[in-house]
Amino acid sequence: MSARWIIVGCTVLVAACVTQQKLLAQKQSGAVETALQRGRFDLNCPSATATVLSQDYIQPAVQGPWVAGMTRVEYTVGVAGCNERTTYVVICQEGTDTCFAANPDARFRRE
Repeated sequence: MSARWIIVGCTVLVAACVTQQKLLAQKQSGAVETALQRGRFDLNCPSATATVLSQDYIQPAVQGPWVAGMTRVEYTVGVAGCNERTTYVVICQEGTDTCFAANPDARFRRE
């Protein structure tokens, strides 16, 4: 009986990982485009390019039978062009087509 539950548990974990990877893949192009638009503006460089440096699946902080938080994916995207470069943390919420790009190192940029 316990072997059956172990198999069921492993199956659920594998399915969850596949779903997470699928969501990360689906949202990546939107995240890169969001970071690229912001980077081109911030760097004043229309020819800037973007590279995904890392990605992560973020589960809700609050989960329960009556309460469910929002699932998000997070990307760290590097944007470079016109002899400048910066990084953005881009958050995309599951169930929407929008992403938000934050620049955590903006206070350290030289003008």
